[in-house]
Amino acid sequence: FLPSLPENKILVAQHPLLIVANQTATLVCNYTYNGTGKEFRASLHKGTDSSVEACSISWNTTQISSNSNKEFNCQGNHDKDKVIFNLWNMNANQTDIYFCKIEVMYPPPYVYNEKSNGTVIHVKEIPTQIQEPRAAVPLWILATVIGILALYSMLITAVFINYWQKSKKNMYHQSDYMNMTPRHAAYQKNKGYPSYAPTRDYTAYRS
Repeated sequence: FLPSLPENKILVAQHPLLIVANQTATLVCNYTYNGTGKEFRASLHKGTDSSVEACSISWNTTQISSNSNKEFNCQGNHDKDKVIFNLWNMNANQTDIYFCKIEVMYPPPYVYNEKSNGTVIHVKEIPTQIQEPRAAVPLWILATVIGILALYSMLITAVFINYWQKSKKNMYHQSDYMNMTPRHAAYQKNKGYPSYAPTRDYTAYRS
């Protein structure tokens, strides 16, 4: 609830507490102003002493601009008699009290609101999921695998040796004995000579 104010005064009201569970917060700064200002600036400040400016927004009758501190993901929007600050990717270290500040930049005189009660933004820490270490392979499984591999290796070796021995026997049987003894010509067969006759040794008659 914002009471009526004398001219050129600004009063700001904020929700006292915001619980942030999904790293995203929306802080609404409601304000009343009954002056003649045309250019305004609103900013969101962190800490009891408002020492850190998270982000700001400036607007007039024709344009609007928003700026953010590099340590925050923050954007401001103006809507009639309130300013909405959207914050995202927040972390537990950003849990603190936040204050809205509304300023009349033009025309003079320069006016800003008295410090409000602020809003405590409590950012819940996201629990980190610890991956359980993978269980080591049981020794009996390892021994079984090694045994199977050894048996397979022996089987392959036996098949290879058997194939090699069969191949060797086949090569031995295929090498037929060839009779290299000279044979008589065909016309000698007509003379009654046998198809094979040993060569006569004439050296025996020389002595």
